[in-house]
Amino acid sequence: MKKLQFICLAAFAFLYSNSTFAQDDAATNYDQGFRLGIGLNGGIPTDNDYDWSLGGDVRLQYDLSKKTSLTLTTGFTNLFIGKDDLGNNVKDLGFIPAKAGFKAFVLKDQFYVMGEAGAGFAVTNGYNDTTFLWAPGIGYANKYIDISVRYEDYNKFKTNQVALRLAYGFKL
Repeated sequence: MKKLQFICLAAFAFLYSNSTFAQDDAATNYDQGFRLGIGLNGGIPTDNDYDWSLGGDVRLQYDLSKKTSLTLTTGFTNLFIGKDDLGNNVKDLGFIPAKAGFKAFVLKDQFYVMGEAGAGFAVTNGYNDTTFLWAPGIGYANKYIDISVRYEDYNKFKTNQVALRLAYGFKL
């Protein structure tokens, strides 16, 4: 598991360090502003505690420049049908993530790397934990569509996942 975390962080650092942020006339006249994205997420946990996940999110994005943005993301994620170390069924875990992040476009203003960190608040089936979560990811975005893949780690929930996000976004 530590090896997967190291690989994700190394890939993020490599992609971020290889991007250049040269200014041109288009960047100096870029209209900063807010975007809103509404997404559907599906994932597969990388351990044996849960079988799959499904969720939805809302992401507010503030474009600092044509190549960089700050994000705030919340929504709901449910981890389904789990088993403990003894093979006994574990209740589904539903939680509300609250994450802040940074997005950097690295190729043709459409492909990006992103890092998010925040908290996950358990809200279903008697779970009462709050966990730290972090999520590096890569994606493709155009004027309306955002497709990304991310690794997401939930420290206190003792699980993590690789998730696909499909979203519709628009300028506010």
